[in-house]
Amino acid sequence: MLSYLNWSADQIDKEIQTLQEQLQKFIAMKLNLNMTRGKPCSEQLALSAGLHDSLGPQDYRAEDGTDCRNYGGLDGLPEARRLFAGLLGIKQDQVMVLGNSSLNLMYDMMVRCLLFALPGSEKSWQQQGRVRFLCPVPGYDRHFTVCASLGIEMIPVSMTADGPDMDQVEALAGADPLIKGMWAVPVYSNPDGITYSEETCRRLAAMRTAAPDFRLFWDNAYFMHHFNPDRPETTPEMLALCAAAGNANRTLTFASTSKVTWAGSGMACIAASQDNLDFIRRHMTAQTIGPDKMNQLRHVRFLRDQAGVASLMRLHAAILKPKFNLVANYLEEQLGPTGVCRWNNPGGGYFFSLMVLPGTATRVVALCQTCGVALTPAGSTWPYGRDPEDSNIRLAPSFPPLSELETAMQVICVCVRLAALDKLRTQAG
Repeated sequence: MLSYLNWSADQIDKEIQTLQEQLQKFIAMKLNLNMTRGKPCSEQLALSAGLHDSLGPQDYRAEDGTDCRNYGGLDGLPEARRLFAGLLGIKQDQVMVLGNSSLNLMYDMMVRCLLFALPGSEKSWQQQGRVRFLCPVPGYDRHFTVCASLGIEMIPVSMTADGPDMDQVEALAGADPLIKGMWAVPVYSNPDGITYSEETCRRLAAMRTAAPDFRLFWDNAYFMHHFNPDRPETTPEMLALCAAAGNANRTLTFASTSKVTWAGSGMACIAASQDNLDFIRRHMTAQTIGPDKMNQLRHVRFLRDQAGVASLMRLHAAILKPKFNLVANYLEEQLGPTGVCRWNNPGGGYFFSLMVLPGTATRVVALCQTCGVALTPAGSTWPYGRDPEDSNIRLAPSFPPLSELETAMQVICVCVRLAALDKLRTQAG
């Protein structure tokens, strides 16, 4: 099949008619399929059924003798901190294990930065003016929601095959003292599935910033989620990189077990310099007396150690990889020849980032909705929901069963092709 860009008007009209007929067949099927969020499927959640009985009736003491049923332990259990430290390649005293949600930790940390002076500054962010944040795009919609809810101005920066465009990042961060930080999903980024290169990480660690209290919000959500665990994609450890570059306080690393065990009942951590951790402790004491230590204890009993986590993640990969292969095959066979789409084939994580013909993403999502296939709204991967080219669609293959995912991909491919041909016909007219 020739690229749509080389088709005649007659060819376009004939193909549109065929695709419209297929669309009507899908509508008649009254589908109810959901690909809006990167949620673990029921088979993945079942992998952690052992959490139910990982603690016996008298098993409530941590290795240091702490009674986990009681108050205290602001930093989290020693064994939980050690587990995360090993996974992240850092020291135990660099990590605090807190609640069940890394997003919660990121939001809380952003609020602290706004309200209180960080190490390296005499004033809080909000005392200095209208705070701005760098946002690699396409990016994670919930990061953008955090900024929007707190009145933080968002500045998009382009993603490349190596991570954020560092020429843009360095120029912006180096010129404006009110640019206080940047979001980052460094391994299998949401939604592109890109892993930051070593050069990108080193430039982020060493770059000059106009703001002395600049912070990288390093959301390491998918650093354990490899489709091929024997060839994992990784980044250098950022706390060490920043310290070596003379910017020890720059990075705040966040991680969790949200997609390792149970998404709503896991444990989350923040890793940072001692100055940053002391800052967090100082202000957290007004917020809580301590985390859910019983949940931390049952996770440590169930996961055991790094080898236990690696074994569990292989089981996750065995469930997820066929779904991502299915999506990749449909994109390659149904959309590749059209010449109007591009995408990455991620080596892990939870998303595909599909770039359709500019000006058609919103139409594609709406057409899919009429067929009973729900996708993440077009524009969600840009700050303020405004994709300037109306081109990016995030696909989340993890939750539907394979049979439903295949039907959803059939619908998506028809809708992408129909929207593209309608656009090309309009442009030609």
